[in-house]
Amino acid sequence: MQATPPPRDGELQKPTPTSEPSDGLGPRQPASWWFFGVVAAFGAISDLWSKHWAAGVLTNWDYKKSTQQTYDVIPGWFDLQFAQNPGGAWSMLKNLPEVYRRPFFLIVSTAASVFIAHVYSRIDRRDWSMRWGLPLALGGAIGNLVDRIRHGWVVDFLHFYVDRGEKTFHWPTFNVADVWIVAGVALMAMSLFTGKSRLGVFDEELEAASERELALRARRAREGGLD
Repeated sequence: MQATPPPRDGELQKPTPTSEPSDGLGPRQPASWWFFGVVAAFGAISDLWSKHWAAGVLTNWDYKKSTQQTYDVIPGWFDLQFAQNPGGAWSMLKNLPEVYRRPFFLIVSTAASVFIAHVYSRIDRRDWSMRWGLPLALGGAIGNLVDRIRHGWVVDFLHFYVDRGEKTFHWPTFNVADVWIVAGVALMAMSLFTGKSRLGVFDEELEAASERELALRARRAREGGLD
Protein backbone atom coordinates (compact mmCIF):
# COMPACT_ATOMS: atom_id res chain seq x y z
CA MET A 1 0.00 0.00 0.00
CA GLN A 2 1.36 3.41 -0.94
CA ALA A 3 2.35 5.50 2.07
CA THR A 4 0.77 8.90 2.59
CA PRO A 5 3.40 11.66 2.09
CA PRO A 6 4.11 13.74 5.20
CA PRO A 7 2.62 17.25 5.32
CA ARG A 8 4.75 20.20 4.37
CA ASP A 9 5.83 22.73 7.02
CA GLY A 10 2.89 24.77 8.26
CA GLU A 11 0.37 22.50 6.53
CA LEU A 12 -2.21 20.45 8.40
CA GLN A 13 -2.87 17.06 6.87
CA LYS A 14 -6.55 16.23 6.47
CA PRO A 15 -7.28 13.22 8.69
CA THR A 16 -8.49 10.01 7.15
CA PRO A 17 -12.21 9.59 7.96
CA THR A 18 -11.94 6.57 10.21
CA SER A 19 -14.16 7.89 12.98
CA GLU A 20 -17.28 5.92 13.69
CA PRO A 21 -20.75 7.50 13.50
CA SER A 22 -21.87 9.11 16.75
CA ASP A 23 -24.37 6.31 17.46
CA GLY A 24 -21.49 3.97 18.19
CA LEU A 25 -22.64 1.28 15.78
CA GLY A 26 -19.58 1.57 13.57
CA PRO A 27 -19.48 1.76 9.78
CA ARG A 28 -22.66 1.13 7.84
CA GLN A 29 -23.59 -2.46 7.08
CA PRO A 30 -25.67 -2.41 3.88
CA ALA A 31 -29.05 -4.11 4.07
CA SER A 32 -29.59 -7.21 1.95
CA TRP A 33 -31.36 -6.71 -1.37
CA TRP A 34 -32.34 -10.39 -1.30
CA PHE A 35 -34.22 -9.77 1.95
CA PHE A 36 -35.81 -6.66 0.44
CA GLY A 37 -36.98 -8.58 -2.62
CA VAL A 38 -38.34 -11.55 -0.67
CA VAL A 39 -40.34 -9.42 1.79
CA ALA A 40 -41.69 -7.14 -0.97
CA ALA A 41 -42.65 -10.16 -3.09
CA PHE A 42 -44.38 -11.77 -0.10
CA GLY A 43 -46.36 -8.58 0.52
CA ALA A 44 -47.42 -8.23 -3.13
CA ILE A 45 -48.21 -11.93 -3.69
CA SER A 46 -50.20 -12.32 -0.46
CA ASP A 47 -52.24 -9.25 -1.37
CA LEU A 48 -52.92 -10.32 -4.95
CA TRP A 49 -53.82 -13.87 -3.88
CA SER A 50 -56.25 -12.57 -1.25
CA LYS A 51 -57.89 -10.29 -3.84
CA HIS A 52 -58.18 -13.19 -6.27
CA TRP A 53 -59.89 -15.23 -3.55
CA ALA A 54 -62.22 -12.37 -2.66
CA ALA A 55 -63.21 -11.78 -6.29
CA GLY A 56 -63.99 -15.49 -6.72
CA VAL A 57 -65.87 -16.09 -3.47
CA LEU A 58 -67.35 -12.82 -2.24
CA THR A 59 -68.97 -11.82 -5.55
CA ASN A 60 -71.51 -14.66 -5.34
CA TRP A 61 -75.12 -13.82 -4.54
CA ASP A 62 -76.55 -14.83 -1.17
CA TYR A 63 -80.15 -15.78 -1.96
CA LYS A 64 -81.10 -16.13 1.70
CA LYS A 65 -80.06 -12.55 2.50
CA SER A 66 -80.86 -11.21 -0.99
CA THR A 67 -77.50 -9.53 -1.04
CA GLN A 68 -73.93 -10.10 -2.10
CA GLN A 69 -72.11 -12.91 -0.29
CA THR A 70 -70.40 -11.87 2.96
CA TYR A 71 -68.53 -13.84 5.61
CA ASP A 72 -68.90 -12.89 9.26
CA VAL A 73 -65.56 -13.24 11.01
CA ILE A 74 -66.44 -11.45 14.25
CA PRO A 75 -70.22 -10.87 14.27
CA GLY A 76 -71.07 -7.25 14.94
CA TRP A 77 -67.46 -6.15 14.34
CA PHE A 78 -65.71 -7.59 11.32
CA ASP A 79 -66.71 -9.32 8.09
CA LEU A 80 -65.46 -9.93 4.56
CA GLN A 81 -67.33 -8.30 1.69
CA PHE A 82 -66.29 -7.54 -1.88
CA ALA A 83 -65.92 -3.90 -2.96
CA GLN A 84 -64.39 -2.07 -5.91
CA ASN A 85 -62.43 0.96 -4.75
CA PRO A 86 -61.48 3.48 -7.46
CA GLY A 87 -59.84 5.75 -4.88
CA GLY A 88 -56.85 5.45 -2.60
CA ALA A 89 -56.56 3.85 0.81
CA TRP A 90 -59.95 3.85 2.58
CA SER A 91 -61.60 5.23 -0.60
CA MET A 92 -59.79 8.58 -0.60
CA LEU A 93 -60.26 10.58 -3.84
CA LYS A 94 -62.75 8.04 -5.15
CA ASN A 95 -64.92 10.84 -6.56
CA LEU A 96 -62.08 12.30 -8.64
CA PRO A 97 -62.83 11.95 -12.40
CA GLU A 98 -61.33 8.83 -13.96
CA VAL A 99 -59.27 10.83 -16.46
CA TYR A 100 -57.34 12.37 -13.54
CA ARG A 101 -57.63 9.69 -10.88
CA ARG A 102 -56.04 6.76 -12.70
CA PRO A 103 -52.90 8.57 -13.94
CA PHE A 104 -52.53 10.24 -10.53
CA PHE A 105 -52.46 6.96 -8.61
CA LEU A 106 -50.22 5.28 -11.19
CA ILE A 107 -47.68 8.09 -10.95
CA VAL A 108 -47.85 8.26 -7.15
CA SER A 109 -47.48 4.48 -6.77
CA THR A 110 -44.52 4.33 -9.17
CA ALA A 111 -42.79 7.31 -7.52
CA ALA A 112 -43.33 5.81 -4.07
CA SER A 113 -41.81 2.50 -5.19
CA VAL A 114 -38.70 4.23 -6.58
CA PHE A 115 -38.37 6.33 -3.42
CA ILE A 116 -38.66 3.28 -1.16
CA ALA A 117 -35.92 1.46 -3.09
CA HIS A 118 -33.67 4.54 -2.87
CA VAL A 119 -34.15 4.88 0.88
CA TYR A 120 -33.47 1.16 1.36
CA SER A 121 -30.10 1.58 -0.38
CA ARG A 122 -29.07 3.96 2.42
CA ILE A 123 -30.15 2.08 5.53
CA ASP A 124 -28.14 -0.12 7.85
CA ARG A 125 -29.15 -3.78 8.14
CA ARG A 126 -29.20 -3.46 11.94
CA ASP A 127 -32.06 -0.97 11.68
CA TRP A 128 -34.64 -3.77 11.74
CA SER A 129 -37.72 -1.53 11.66
CA MET A 130 -36.60 0.20 8.46
CA ARG A 131 -35.37 -3.08 7.02
CA TRP A 132 -38.84 -4.61 7.41
CA GLY A 133 -40.96 -1.48 6.97
CA LEU A 134 -39.67 -0.41 3.55
CA PRO A 135 -40.21 -3.71 1.69
CA LEU A 136 -43.58 -4.28 3.37
CA ALA A 137 -44.77 -0.87 2.19
CA LEU A 138 -43.39 -1.58 -1.28
CA GLY A 139 -45.16 -4.94 -1.45
CA GLY A 140 -48.46 -3.28 -0.60
CA ALA A 141 -47.87 -0.50 -3.12
CA ILE A 142 -47.12 -3.04 -5.85
CA GLY A 143 -50.24 -5.05 -5.02
CA ASN A 144 -52.50 -2.03 -5.42
CA LEU A 145 -50.56 -0.81 -8.47
CA VAL A 146 -51.20 -4.11 -10.27
CA ASP A 147 -54.94 -3.76 -9.59
CA ARG A 148 -54.98 -0.20 -10.91
CA ILE A 149 -53.17 -1.21 -14.08
CA ARG A 150 -55.52 -4.16 -14.69
CA HIS A 151 -58.86 -2.68 -13.62
CA GLY A 152 -58.52 1.02 -12.83
CA TRP A 153 -59.65 0.21 -9.28
CA VAL A 154 -58.52 -2.03 -6.41
CA VAL A 155 -60.31 -4.90 -4.70
CA ASP A 156 -61.22 -4.24 -1.07
CA PHE A 157 -62.85 -6.83 1.17
CA LEU A 158 -61.81 -6.29 4.81
CA HIS A 159 -64.65 -4.50 6.58
CA PHE A 160 -64.87 -3.34 10.21
CA TYR A 161 -68.14 -2.05 11.59
CA VAL A 162 -69.84 -1.47 14.93
CA ASP A 163 -73.53 -1.97 15.63
CA ARG A 164 -74.91 0.54 18.12
CA GLY A 165 -78.64 0.04 18.45
CA GLU A 166 -80.33 1.11 15.24
CA LYS A 167 -77.12 2.63 13.87
CA THR A 168 -74.16 0.89 12.29
CA PHE A 169 -70.80 2.66 12.02
CA HIS A 170 -68.59 1.48 9.16
CA TRP A 171 -64.84 1.81 8.68
CA PRO A 172 -64.03 2.10 4.95
CA THR A 173 -63.37 -1.31 3.41
CA PHE A 174 -59.68 -2.03 2.77
CA ASN A 175 -57.38 -4.83 1.65
CA VAL A 176 -54.21 -6.70 2.58
CA ALA A 177 -52.06 -4.21 0.64
CA ASP A 178 -53.34 -1.41 2.86
CA VAL A 179 -52.38 -3.48 5.92
CA TRP A 180 -48.82 -3.90 4.65
CA ILE A 181 -48.53 -0.21 3.77
CA VAL A 182 -49.75 0.92 7.19
CA ALA A 183 -47.50 -1.60 8.96
CA GLY A 184 -44.53 -0.49 6.87
CA VAL A 185 -45.12 3.20 7.52
CA ALA A 186 -45.55 2.50 11.25
CA LEU A 187 -42.22 0.65 11.35
CA MET A 188 -40.46 3.45 9.47
CA ALA A 189 -41.94 6.03 11.82
CA MET A 190 -40.77 3.97 14.79
CA SER A 191 -37.22 4.07 13.46
CA LEU A 192 -37.31 7.80 12.75
CA PHE A 193 -39.04 8.96 15.93
CA THR A 194 -37.00 6.81 18.29
CA GLY A 195 -33.74 8.08 16.80
CA LYS A 196 -32.68 4.64 15.63
CA SER A 197 -32.65 5.53 11.95
CA ARG A 198 -29.16 6.01 10.52
CA LEU A 199 -30.27 7.38 7.15
CA GLY A 200 -27.74 9.74 5.60
CA VAL A 201 -25.22 9.67 8.46
CA PHE A 202 -22.61 7.31 7.10
CA ASP A 203 -20.19 8.74 4.56
CA GLU A 204 -21.47 12.26 5.23
CA GLU A 205 -20.93 11.98 8.99
CA LEU A 206 -17.45 10.55 8.57
CA GLU A 207 -16.55 13.40 6.24
CA ALA A 208 -18.01 15.93 8.69
CA ALA A 209 -16.01 14.37 11.53
CA SER A 210 -12.88 14.72 9.43
CA GLU A 211 -13.61 18.39 8.74
CA ARG A 212 -14.26 19.07 12.43
CA GLU A 213 -11.02 17.39 13.43
CA LEU A 214 -9.09 19.42 10.85
CA ALA A 215 -10.67 22.68 12.07
CA LEU A 216 -9.85 21.76 15.68
CA ARG A 217 -6.22 21.14 14.78
CA ALA A 218 -6.01 24.44 12.95
CA ARG A 219 -7.46 26.32 15.93
CA ARG A 220 -5.02 24.66 18.29
CA ALA A 221 -2.16 25.56 15.97
CA ARG A 222 -3.25 29.21 15.93
CA GLU A 223 -3.64 29.30 19.70
CA GLY A 224 -0.21 27.72 20.09
CA GLY A 225 1.32 30.39 17.87
CA LEU A 226 -0.13 33.14 20.04
CA ASP A 227 1.49 31.77 23.23
